[in-house]
Amino acid sequence: VQLQASGGGLEQAGGSLRLSCAASGRTFSGYYMGWFRQAPGKEREFVAAISWSGGGTYYADALKGRFTISRENAKNTVYLQMDSLKPEDTAVYYCAAHRHSIVLLRTRPDFWGQGTLVTVSS
Repeated sequence: VQLQASGGGLEQAGGSLRLSCAASGRTFSGYYMGWFRQAPGKEREFVAAISWSGGGTYYADALKGRFTISRENAKNTVYLQMDSLKPEDTAVYYCAAHRHSIVLLRTRPDFWGQGTLVTVSS
């Protein structure tokens, strides 16, 4: 699976952004998908994940209520809606995929996208 993330940019605190991750190469609908982020000087961290059907979603505790992950299998795309943005959300956001489980997606994704930069100004 090849993953192409897009939608990053500069946004003011309190604003919103929607990231997209387009997949190609294999059967997208069979993969668990997720988003991670890496802020300057910090380790990459889990943000959110979604099951292959879209029926199950999972979030980092600190981001629940502000971020929403979704997917459109017909478009081979997963989204991350980010609301009420804060300066601490500034990071490079990566999408990732795993064929078998959310647990393995969180710890050892099969595939990574190239990342898209989100900058939130105060």
